[in-house]
Amino acid sequence: MTGAPDQVARYLENWQDEVDSAAEYRAMAAAERDPRLAKVYANLAGMEDAHVAFWEKRLRDTGASVPSRRASWRSRVLGAIARRLGPDLVLATIAAKEEADQNVYVHQPEAAGTRMSAQERWHAKVLKQLVTSQPRGVEGSFLARLEGRHRSVGGNALRAAVLGANDGLCSNLSLVMGVAGASVDSHGLLITGVAGLLAGACSMALGEWVSVTSSRELAQREIRIETSELAEDPEGEGDELKLIYEAKGLSASEADTMVKHLLADRSRGIDALAREELGIDPSQLGGSAWEAAVTSFVLFAMGALVPILPFLVVRGNFAVAASVVVSALGLFGIGAAITIFTGAPVLRSGGRQLLLGLAAAAVTFGLGRVIGMTITS
Repeated sequence: MTGAPDQVARYLENWQDEVDSAAEYRAMAAAERDPRLAKVYANLAGMEDAHVAFWEKRLRDTGASVPSRRASWRSRVLGAIARRLGPDLVLATIAAKEEADQNVYVHQPEAAGTRMSAQERWHAKVLKQLVTSQPRGVEGSFLARLEGRHRSVGGNALRAAVLGANDGLCSNLSLVMGVAGASVDSHGLLITGVAGLLAGACSMALGEWVSVTSSRELAQREIRIETSELAEDPEGEGDELKLIYEAKGLSASEADTMVKHLLADRSRGIDALAREELGIDPSQLGGSAWEAAVTSFVLFAMGALVPILPFLVVRGNFAVAASVVVSALGLFGIGAAITIFTGAPVLRSGGRQLLLGLAAAAVTFGLGRVIGMTITS
């Protein structure tokens, strides 16, 4: 039996997706410190291996050759990140992928009569629950703000770090090229670049420190209000908690029992009210302002350093050209890194980032040239 080319291509695409998923889950299981979560990831990997075997059989039935099981470069990168930096850094990205693909087998006749569609939906549900139950960490921090600004990319700290470096690179490249357009010497350009790095990084750090501190103070104020309301009207606060727990699926009697247990201890009651009514984790309270400040400073500075590196070793127009080349490589690399989270083609994402970054630098260079000519005339 020989399958049609489009059928074989579809089987191969399904097979590769399952190979990738299995590899990612195995990496997460190996790196997970919590044995319960490690077992969850290992079970998910086992299910995906069964799906791989399913599509391998279909490929053999059509007479097509079955490739060796090798994960794609994207999955290998995600796996390496999980093993070295922890599975939490890739969880949101993989969860987003599972949610997007959870119905991929619904309209494929080969999957009819199997549990594959149900299992894929279950995978998406499990990962979504893990993502929503993760500690928020630095609430309102540089990373969290970036995640809010770039929700379409898929949220996690690693992605935010990439975009933070991108902000530093683009802004300092534009600054250096703008000053270069005004024909400032290499020494002046180096000083400008260093000043831009420090000014931008310090500004970001200060902004994040204020943001996190304000977030913490707001959270503390809201908890104080809840504490006061609990003291003044414990019955009313208990009724609110009951409604919340009933909305989550508990029966009226179960909700009543739970609320009575929680409110029997004042600290437990305040903790429950903060979490359920305010959505605040009292143990976090906005995270560390200093952590947010240092993180934002370092990420911005890493990107902003790239355009000024050539000026440390060479001078003149060659240094300007080298700065453009090095920055172009950095821009393309950042665009390529983003594909780890989006799954978009590397050339398209990297090329787009390259064109946008160089366009901004070209505009500021042109403006600098005009301003420089105006001043000297």
